[in-house]
Amino acid sequence: MSWIDFLGYAAAASAIATFCMGTMIPLRFAAIGSNALFIAFGALAQIYPVLILHLILLPVNTARLLQIVRLIQSVKTAQSTDLSLGRLLPFMSRRFAKAGEVLMRKGDNADRMYILAKGKLEIREIRKIVEPGAALGEIGIFARDHKRIATVVCVTDCELYELSDDKAMQLYFQDREFGLAVLQLIIARLTGHMDLLQARRPESP
Repeated sequence: MSWIDFLGYAAAASAIATFCMGTMIPLRFAAIGSNALFIAFGALAQIYPVLILHLILLPVNTARLLQIVRLIQSVKTAQSTDLSLGRLLPFMSRRFAKAGEVLMRKGDNADRMYILAKGKLEIREIRKIVEPGAALGEIGIFARDHKRIATVVCVTDCELYELSDDKAMQLYFQDREFGLAVLQLIIARLTGHMDLLQARRPESP
């Protein structure tokens, strides 16, 4: 066996290895290595269809690898973000509510989410006071039945900014950082509600 034949077998083995990998980054690295081996083999053995094919595939695999790396970096950056008024303000409308007004009622259709700018709100079911800067109503928008899971009442006069369910959905699918922030907020909210309910549950005699 000549060393050119050995190069061809090595290229074939590396191609097989790519089909055995379950994660994308190692797969792309293996594919790039396979492309390089096939390019060398095709050039030395003068098998030009193989050479041309892998000359095309090499930049494709390289571009895909860079896309995956950028995606991972953007997700890591998004993990430190939260839903902020400044980020969402261009998509939101301003609203004022009086003390005692019911902002949302459990079981109602969830057609918008809110960020509280001024004032205080109370989540009735868990008797929790909500301070400025908090987001509310996002769970209902992304729930399967699109229903409110709690009643929220204005404790004082409030200034809020609201985002429609349609715009929230568009942002979720178009903006990775927004989507991840919403997911983290929902998980934190549900976890916090469960902890609060357990803390207030009377102990068994």
